Amino acid sequence: MNRYEFRYDRWCGWLLGLMGHGRRLSRIEVDDRQDGEIRVRMGLGFWTTIPRTSVRSVADVGHRRVLGWGVHGWRGRWLVNGSSSGLVTIELDPAARARVLGIPVRLRELTVSVVEPAALVADLGVR
Repeated sequence: MNRYEFRYDRWCGWLLGLMGHGRRLSRIEVDDRQDGEIRVRMGLGFWTTIPRTSVRSVADVGHRRVLGWGVHGWRGRWLVNGSSSGLVTIELDPAARARVLGIPVRLRELTVSVVEPAALVADLGVR
């Protein structure tokens, strides 16, 4: 199991920590097995378990201007971030299920901010 940390800007990490979405409760875990799972959790706000076989593409987006930090999405596209840097986008087919504040949502595309984007992309690379 490989574990990746969310990237947080200094001010954003502090603020999201107060809201229950901080470093201590957030992580991305990737099972070593090709038929394993990817578990993503940002504190109390977002969690999902994705079969690795559902990953269709993964890309290091780098730095991109985003309109918010935390958990945001609509119609299957979700941004789960603590920074505008280190962004990685994962496209899924079939769609997975996720929970946002406990409410079930559909997940077709997930963009996360991570400390080691290149390592996550390599680990999730479609084989």
